[in-house]
Amino acid sequence: MLFAIDAVFVDRDRRVVRVASRLRPWVPVASARGADAVIELPSGTAERTGTQVGDVLRFS
Repeated sequence: MLFAIDAVFVDRDRRVVRVASRLRPWVPVASARGADAVIELPSGTAERTGTQVGDVLRFS
């Protein structure tokens, strides 16, 4: 990636199992135990929206 991002790791029920904020470009990140998917967001989005472990995400 060429810019910083937030990575939100979710399980099959879309429950957040890890939030990795402001990841720098070219720095690898391990996954999270129990994660089924990762959602990449613009840097600072997780903090701005208050996204935290245990939240359940809904998509429309």
